Amino acid sequence: QVQLVESGGGLVQAGDPRPLSCTALGGTFDNGYLGWFRRTQGKDGEFVAAIRWTTSSPHYEDSVKGRFIISRDDSKNTVYLQMNSLKFEDTAVYYCAGNSWYGGGFSHDFKYDYWGQGTQVTVSS
Repeated sequence: QVQLVESGGGLVQAGDPRPLSCTALGGTFDNGYLGWFRRTQGKDGEFVAAIRWTTSSPHYEDSVKGRFIISRDDSKNTVYLQMNSLKFEDTAVYYCAGNSWYGGGFSHDFKYDYWGQGTQVTVSS
């Protein structure tokens, strides 16, 4: 059973950067995507970014394009989300997720089989 372990959340000032990381233990996602979703009070399962493991092709939700960068380190089986120029509206619980087959797409939470425990990011204005 694959386990996803996130780290990096916390309190950050608006405009500041914050990196998140997610390590896959007990397996890999060679044929799928690793993605980041977030949950706020008003929205559940909002897509943030995803990366296809084999090609490192990144995908972003429009509101984070140009500010967030998703990347991966194959040797560490880890995906990173570098969040820059954070805004108050980025405040959320961020979840790492993995799916086993890229053919199912990357932007819908129900296409993902494995989930991390979530990490809270709070942006103060």
